[in-house]
Amino acid sequence: MKQLHTFEEANEALRELWQDERTKPRTYTLDTITALMDYLGNPQEKLKIVHVAGTSGKTSTAYYAAALLKAAGKRVGLTVSPHVDEVNERVQINAVPMPERAFCSELAIFLELVKKSRLEPSYFEAMVAFAFWEFVRSGMEYAVVEVGLGGLLDATNVIRREDKVCVITDIGLDHTNRLGSTLAEITEKKAGIIQLYNSVFCYQQAPEIMEQIVERARQKQADLHVLHDDAAESGLDFLPLFQQRNLGLARAAVDYLLKQNGEDGLTDEMVAEAAKTYIPARMEEVSYGGRTIIVDGAHNAQKLHALAESVRRKYPDEKVAAIVSFVGNRTFRLNDSVRELAQLLNYVIITSFSGPQDGPHVSEDPEELAQLFRRHGVASVEVVADPEEAFAVLLTRPEPILLVTGSFYLLNHIRPLLKKQ
Repeated sequence: MKQLHTFEEANEALRELWQDERTKPRTYTLDTITALMDYLGNPQEKLKIVHVAGTSGKTSTAYYAAALLKAAGKRVGLTVSPHVDEVNERVQINAVPMPERAFCSELAIFLELVKKSRLEPSYFEAMVAFAFWEFVRSGMEYAVVEVGLGGLLDATNVIRREDKVCVITDIGLDHTNRLGSTLAEITEKKAGIIQLYNSVFCYQQAPEIMEQIVERARQKQADLHVLHDDAAESGLDFLPLFQQRNLGLARAAVDYLLKQNGEDGLTDEMVAEAAKTYIPARMEEVSYGGRTIIVDGAHNAQKLHALAESVRRKYPDEKVAAIVSFVGNRTFRLNDSVRELAQLLNYVIITSFSGPQDGPHVSEDPEELAQLFRRHGVASVEVVADPEEAFAVLLTRPEPILLVTGSFYLLNHIRPLLKKQ
């Protein structure tokens, strides 16, 4: 068995699982992940699960759900994707990413099992299976699981427990090349996490969205709980409005899950404690030289709208300069995304990236993106292709608010630089 000691070694070992969809298009099925979970003894069936799907807010909702369970004194695992800083964010024990040495040691054992299985999971399938496997090895009772893409054919959708609690966050147009071109088609995929007799929580959304959720819940004889906006009124005004909404949804689901298992429900003190949980790259603020740097992985129009509204509310009339880059080959949503962001910005620096998560990722062409920002009324647009150089330019800008957004893969390049500062 090959020993792993550092994240660098772990990432190198995982790199062998990458699939480059530009040369080898991937077929999405549950066949491989189901076979792998069977080989591992189906650890996912030994955990009480909160399963989170949606377009906007699913990562934050997952973080809050795990934090609420921890505040209630439960042993809880959390798996999210993509990771922001390091791969161990995908395997969190009691809301804390596994320490480097422990993560690498356990991953080495797990990858040896995968090798013996003679199965060939993708990067994402392997990390999902590793999380479930590790949660059971670490003695977790509960697990909060964030969907990677869609839901119906997502690798996380191997949980068959009838007591699973499903959470569906706000749904919008994203990944239309894989999930469908309409809200109804996309919702059908995301609601696919609902299995027989599950309980389901979501906010009231557009009719074409609700029709799909209601129909899937009916088919699976699931217990559907539809929340209204007053569920987001937490009184925790230090949170951006969109995070109060995510916390409200997580609170309803976790409170139900605890009571379903014969436990006391959540208290206001538990909620207040969970509200302080650190969620990387979601309206994350850092002070720098008397100014504020905001880092947020918003990458579609719906998320960028929420981000822009939160920035305006917290920093009214302040000028904003930003570094922006998006994943390439997603022109179907690029125009709307740029429009939402352009209304906020005084100055924009367009950069590029390449990313090593779940397979190779390449950014949108910077020159084409710059032209799109100009067409949407941003007069001051600069292209700096290297992300490190772009960040250095951002730090020279006079605007009091500096923003880094557009893709988590861009953040993978910028956040290490920010930590150095």
